[in-house]
Amino acid sequence: MARRSLNASVGERSLMAKRKKNLSPKYQPWVDARKRFHLSHAHVQMARELGMNPKKLGGQANDKQEPWKLPLPEFIEELYFKRFGKTRPDNVRSIEQMVQDKKRKQGERKARKQEEQDRKPEPADWTTRFQ
Repeated sequence: MARRSLNASVGERSLMAKRKKNLSPKYQPWVDARKRFHLSHAHVQMARELGMNPKKLGGQANDKQEPWKLPLPEFIEELYFKRFGKTRPDNVRSIEQMVQDKKRKQGERKARKQEEQDRKPEPADWTTRFQ
């Protein structure tokens, strides 16, 4: 019995590893930063809208050694309020949700293009194409 539960946990780990690989390299650093710095989905979205680099957040999250700095979530909120005049984005979406929506839209666009291609009548003869 103990062995089965051990194998199940290993299987779950491999599923988690596979899920991580599904994200494009464009979005993966944001997921890693969210986990590393304990940011919410709203903070990640605000940082992305501000144009921050997820790989450079460590230098800004150094409030323990440099006490004059704000904690990273508060720092992001302050910059967002200065730039946009509001405390949070109107529509908060996680990175995973954004990727899922993007894939869905790409699939819809591809299906629409295929339908348009299917409806377009092909010329019967190659000579009629150039006249």
